[in-house]
Amino acid sequence: MKITTTISRILVGVLFIFSGFIKANDAVGFSYKLVEYFEVFNTHFFIPIALPLAMFICIFEIVLGFTLLLGARVKLTLWLLLLMIVFFTFLTFYSAYFQKVLSCGCFGDAIPLTPWQSFTKDLVLLVLIIVLFIGKQYINPIVGPKFENFLLVIIIIASTIFPIYTYNFLPVIDFRPYAIGKNIPEQTKGIPDEVKFFYTLKDKKTGESIEVDKWPENWDQKYDYVTNRTDVTKKGVEAKVKDFTITNLDGSDYTQDIIEYPNYNFLLICYDLEKAEKDVFGKINDFAALCKQDSVPFIILTSSPKETIEVFKQEVKTNIEFYNTDGTVLKTMIRSNPGLMMLKGGTVIDMWHYHSLPAFNDVKEKYFKK
Repeated sequence: MKITTTISRILVGVLFIFSGFIKANDAVGFSYKLVEYFEVFNTHFFIPIALPLAMFICIFEIVLGFTLLLGARVKLTLWLLLLMIVFFTFLTFYSAYFQKVLSCGCFGDAIPLTPWQSFTKDLVLLVLIIVLFIGKQYINPIVGPKFENFLLVIIIIASTIFPIYTYNFLPVIDFRPYAIGKNIPEQTKGIPDEVKFFYTLKDKKTGESIEVDKWPENWDQKYDYVTNRTDVTKKGVEAKVKDFTITNLDGSDYTQDIIEYPNYNFLLICYDLEKAEKDVFGKINDFAALCKQDSVPFIILTSSPKETIEVFKQEVKTNIEFYNTDGTVLKTMIRSNPGLMMLKGGTVIDMWHYHSLPAFNDVKEKYFKK
């Protein structure tokens, strides 16, 4: 039992730390997932606190994982682990059974899981945590009380600073299909399934049915066609970027013109203008003006309607050209509102949170003069 408990302790501890770290790396993305759950369960009053709640869950998972590995506060740790996994097991089962939230966000964009995979993962964790309860007498502290308290303080501080940092300066590790180095046009292309067709034919004389994968020569003279079926012989790969379109305010499609532009161009992502940080637009307007002087395209992508755009342009005193793109796509592209992306030939060269917008001359010196 001691060995089983030790193995379970390591597996649960490491998994909770990994899960918490991945979500803390992209707390904004995890908050979007929480909003989906709040909408499903009609608990819209939680939506305003989705981001701080997302950060708290990340920190909580990391700290619980470490306290388990350290053997600290064993009784409290085990009960908190049990309560958390029971709650998430119910949540993932509900999502899987009723097909409500198609990705739980347990490991963010790093390891996308289907609802049933998420539920299975939680069931396994539930079993492992029950094992820990049974063998809790074998969970002993690995360091002395003073050093343990010191380590816990460091862990709590570090796990709190990390999601705050990634919120203000973008994820440290980017698993999204719009990450630096990714080519957006390539991400929109999937690989179709390989299929094989079968045909059921009925002998005109005997009435006997046969199934073939090729039409017999002069088949219509001997057989009547009955039906057909298709077998997938090799599963294809879905495109990582879907429903990506860029239209001007009159609805004309400019997707290919923009994302396949052969030279450098800039996209300022403002998924929702009503929630965008307006104070940075003085710097953005200056950046865009310098781009125009050097004939470098600079546009704004938003999901906001034309009327909102006109009001916003007056408020921030900008004459930058606006285009429309789906809001969910924009929130996926960059975890900042606004956020700046630099492309070349459709490849993401660099991106910046509005807290760290660069000077145009610095970008020019770093990239354009190569």
